[in-house]
Amino acid sequence: MKVQRNFMTVSFAAVSQNEAFARVAVASFISQLDITMDELEEIKTVISEAVTNAIIHGYDENPEGVVHISVQINDGVIDVVVEDKGKGIEDVEQAMQPLYTTKPELERSGMGFTIMENFMDSLEVATSVGKGTTVRLTKRLSFAKALQN
Repeated sequence: MKVQRNFMTVSFAAVSQNEAFARVAVASFISQLDITMDELEEIKTVISEAVTNAIIHGYDENPEGVVHISVQINDGVIDVVVEDKGKGIEDVEQAMQPLYTTKPELERSGMGFTIMENFMDSLEVATSVGKGTTVRLTKRLSFAKALQN
């Protein structure tokens, strides 16, 4: 299978209802690939976690905020960027610890970054307090790994 380079971007208001839209938009885009159902579900879950973090933690559910997602496909590698211009993360190392949450009253599990790390090949978080957070996630799909061997 010839793997083409392709990309998409989408931006939407920071409201919780748009988390499902983000999942469907990204899933529809990457479905053009020879992707397994497990890989598709993992990527959808990661999108949910990253978008939910932007909405709930970055913007405190302020609908004036905007979440940006870009996805690139390049030779069987999916590169996802979820970005907000919200309040940023004061301590990224602490935020990435399993079970840590700044919103226990919302019954948040504190597993978002852990899930992202486990389902993707790489996770990078760039943040600046008062300016926002960018989460970059990368995954090499199984068919691309097979092509390398």
